[in-house]
Amino acid sequence: MSTALIIVDIQNDYFPNGKMELSNPEKAAANAAKVLEWFRQNNKDNIFHVQHIASDPGLGFFLPNTDGVKLNEAVLPLEHESVIIKHFPNSFLQTELESKLKEKGVTKLVIVGMMTHMCIDATVRAAVDLGFETTLIEDACATRDLSYQDKVVPAEQVHYAFVSALNGMYANVISTEDFLE
Repeated sequence: MSTALIIVDIQNDYFPNGKMELSNPEKAAANAAKVLEWFRQNNKDNIFHVQHIASDPGLGFFLPNTDGVKLNEAVLPLEHESVIIKHFPNSFLQTELESKLKEKGVTKLVIVGMMTHMCIDATVRAAVDLGFETTLIEDACATRDLSYQDKVVPAEQVHYAFVSALNGMYANVISTEDFLE
């Protein structure tokens, strides 16, 4: 059984001074970089970087030909690593990710990235629907405060609500430290 690393949307717009700043993106990116390094040493042929490029400028971030759309320096791909371009929260929707994973005989995924409540949630759920056994490294993910009507939900609560909802039925949710052991 083959395992692949999927790094979702760790892009500059999510960092300080970006157009969609998250809560603690540096910490999540640093943990994602540790997982990436582990894969580079142990499973270098199964690393996939996912990059969201806005197809609608109304999104306001990840706009083509901007610094914000670029993958962050913490997890820059090496020449032989795949970069999958997407235009939707789900990393599988209208991309070649599934076919590339199946070509390589991948059955298990390790997922890290941004934003927990949107692209990570959509990608993890889709991965399971497509038959992949999925591990989510929760502290290698980041999100932001959300609001509905007059209620503000702090980023940490958003993050833990989503990872706890995914844990068990959709993914084995663990920390970077537990993964590296």
